[in-house]
Amino acid sequence: MFAVAYLASILTITVGYHRGLAHRAMALHPALRRVVINGGIWLTGLDPKAWIVMHRMHHAYSDTARDPHAPAGGLLKMVVQQYYGTSNTIRGLRYNDPAYTTFADDLDFDLHPLTKRWMWWFPYVMHAIAGVIIGVTVGWLFGAAYFTGIASHPFQGALVNYFGHSAGRRNFDTPDTSRNNVFVAWVTLGEGFQNNHHRYPGSVSFAYRRSEIDLGYFACLALDAVGLVTIEREQLIPKR
Repeated sequence: MFAVAYLASILTITVGYHRGLAHRAMALHPALRRVVINGGIWLTGLDPKAWIVMHRMHHAYSDTARDPHAPAGGLLKMVVQQYYGTSNTIRGLRYNDPAYTTFADDLDFDLHPLTKRWMWWFPYVMHAIAGVIIGVTVGWLFGAAYFTGIASHPFQGALVNYFGHSAGRRNFDTPDTSRNNVFVAWVTLGEGFQNNHHRYPGSVSFAYRRSEIDLGYFACLALDAVGLVTIEREQLIPKR
């Protein structure tokens, strides 16, 4: 139960939001694109447009005062920092602040209606109710596993944003503190290979060395095989 819910959340982020929409490392089939844009918030609790803009700002201003989630103060503080970064991004997009809208010029969709109404918390409430229903009908362990899996993104993101810029090896001399944290990469389907990704942001694969396993890339390959995505292979990171 936890694995299914967790994978639904992390795959929406790493495949749909990140590799597909934020960096356009692959083209999403129109049907899948609609599902990600309209339904992604229900699986992650995060607005796709706000997430994309915040992530693009992270690349543009990595480890500076303008980085919406620069690693500082520990893992728990990172969760809080992400919340404020997301809130500021939503506010900036709602009020057409050029500091934020500049990063959304190519996005042909608006903030999700829930986000516009400041109801970003509603998916979490619905998942909590679903967890209680599962707990009552199936068992409380299953209910807890469902909720912690589907509502896990704040902690997924904190792992990547903190340890991906503070602990791990560097394959490339990038102008930021990005690092490749193998443990985080395993639990976030490749997102922990931050140094590789910052060097080659347009690559759908985040792995560089043969020993680096990017599980999210395998998911993209599977979707490509059935026609749900089209990978931009000329942008792939060169393998060592």
